Amino acid sequence: MKETGEPRSGAPKSGAKAGAKTGQAKQTAASESHAKPNPREAAVEALMRLAAEQPWNDIEIGDIAREADLSLAELRELFPSKGAVLGGLSRLIDRAVLEGDSSDLADEPARERLFDVLMRRLDAMTPYKPALRRISFALRGDPLSMLALNGVALNSHRYMLAAAGIDTEGPLGRIKIQGTVVAFARTVEVWLDDDDPALARTMAKLDREIRRGETFMERAEDARRLTAPLRAIGRALMERRPRRERAERSADEDPAAAI
Repeated sequence: MKETGEPRSGAPKSGAKAGAKTGQAKQTAASESHAKPNPREAAVEALMRLAAEQPWNDIEIGDIAREADLSLAELRELFPSKGAVLGGLSRLIDRAVLEGDSSDLADEPARERLFDVLMRRLDAMTPYKPALRRISFALRGDPLSMLALNGVALNSHRYMLAAAGIDTEGPLGRIKIQGTVVAFARTVEVWLDDDDPALARTMAKLDREIRRGETFMERAEDARRLTAPLRAIGRALMERRPRRERAERSADEDPAAAI
């Protein structure tokens, strides 16, 4: 029989085999990716599960690693401490809020835009409410931890204000961000004890806090405008002083320059 070099009928060609293997590899990779979540998120979710069931101060780094199905070495590469894992929750919440669409509020007043963004933040925090209730109670007597979390909150709320279309640059930008952090923290205190699905108490508290902050910022803007002439005089005096000191030093070094 004459050999033609063609594959037998029904036999897959090498290209088909390669394609099948590639397809299987992609399916396997997709399956593994779906089965194993992002390790940073896994650590955060593990901490939240543990915090919902036991006191915050009883949770050890090793407990988080085991719950997240990570080694201690892997967890160390991701987070330096338990508090840092808690800070990681803020980034998850940030992303959930920032991925939302606020275009329908573009023509609304800044107060309404901010109210909407911060309520979306509370919605994103809802699955973790039992854990956050326990954590909040435990950290009230820990000023160092609260100070560290304030730094995390400043970064988060800078983005919340940006999502609401509110400027945070300029001399009063830092005040806006810190004021929003305080207003939201006061609202969260009410939210943690608000079991009404409509969140009427929480929304009323948030509205009051935003209006209070708005009034404060208006006064701060007025004060800045009123003190602008004084600041200008102060800057002029500060600029003249170095010139005078340089002239005096020059006269000391070269007496003829003073004649």
